Amino acid sequence: MNPALHQLQPYPFERLAALKQGVTPPANLKPIMLSIGEPKHPTPTIIRDALIAHLHHLATYPSTRGLPGLRAAIADWLSWRFDLGPDGIDPETQILPVNGTREALFAVAQALIDPARQPLVMIPNPFYQIYEGAALLARAEPHYLPCTASNGFLPDFDRVSDATWQRCQLLYLCSPGNPSGAVMDQASLQRLIALAQRHDFIIAADECYSELYPDESNPPVGLLQAAAAMGLNDYRRCLVFHSLSKRSNAPGLRSGFVAGDAQLIAQFFAYRTYHGCAMPIAHQHASLAAWQDETHVRENRALYREKFKAVLEILEGVLDCRQPEGGFYLWARTPEKDETSFVRDLFASQHLTLLPGRFLSRPSAKGADPGCGYVRIALVPELADCIQAAERIRCHCAS
Repeated sequence: MNPALHQLQPYPFERLAALKQGVTPPANLKPIMLSIGEPKHPTPTIIRDALIAHLHHLATYPSTRGLPGLRAAIADWLSWRFDLGPDGIDPETQILPVNGTREALFAVAQALIDPARQPLVMIPNPFYQIYEGAALLARAEPHYLPCTASNGFLPDFDRVSDATWQRCQLLYLCSPGNPSGAVMDQASLQRLIALAQRHDFIIAADECYSELYPDESNPPVGLLQAAAAMGLNDYRRCLVFHSLSKRSNAPGLRSGFVAGDAQLIAQFFAYRTYHGCAMPIAHQHASLAAWQDETHVRENRALYREKFKAVLEILEGVLDCRQPEGGFYLWARTPEKDETSFVRDLFASQHLTLLPGRFLSRPSAKGADPGCGYVRIALVPELADCIQAAERIRCHCAS
């Protein structure tokens, strides 16, 4: 058995289930779950229709590289969305469809990390737990970069020593961030790219929340966009991961892509031919339809804007939280220091489930934990449920 399996920590939702165990919430209240980031808006008709229209391909093995039309659609979308300039991105060598970002973010570490060189993987803290599991099972040491209010909930790369950078083989980046929604600006991304070139590490940018943002005129900048703006048109040492789960409300489609450095894509492709993870052809046609349409994405953003506006008005003066720059989470400071007690008591009194911050974070060597005192609130249910949840939080805090 792989000994690294013993290093894996329980998934946040396992810990949440244990926290709620033995608690009986009020039976007269409808349960509301704001703990899991699973989009609940309807999947667009164009995606469902394309999937159904191509179900006859279930009799055909898909290729790992994916349909040329899908890769071309992704390349066109990337060039348009992130202003990649005349060179754009090559759909033949710089794009690979994947079965959702979760699968790819995990697999990329297994493919690209050299365990013989005492590898270190940098991870924002709090974080999506796949980053940590991927590092451990690739026989690398996770190095956590605290994301606190004092630094805008973004990693402070200036505090990392040269010796630490020299050991780094892979850095996971999440912008807009999970759970805070913080967005890294172009200048910061370019400083990080320069560090990757100097110290020879790979940036794996998880951009699955990039299409959920409050201001239609100010979309979050992406890693490839920052690279292109500094003349790095081969996107050397840069990989981005995108998904249709949040953008297009299609989490069950398990569809996304990885794009960037052609040499890294070639190595990842070689790994994936053995990994056996080619996306079904019907899913690829549905994905092609999704990447070619922006109308449903704009409508999706409008729904989240409505929910944030309503919920933040109700929670004003109750929880310390703000409109995020991206994503669909509120990262809220709780009235009491122990956010796990707050979550348990809220479930007991209001039949409402949030996620404790420390279930998404790790304490530093000095004991400080950037998740302590915070809860993640996923505004994924319908507007009426989100409003009801906010009113229940207000009622609980007033009691």
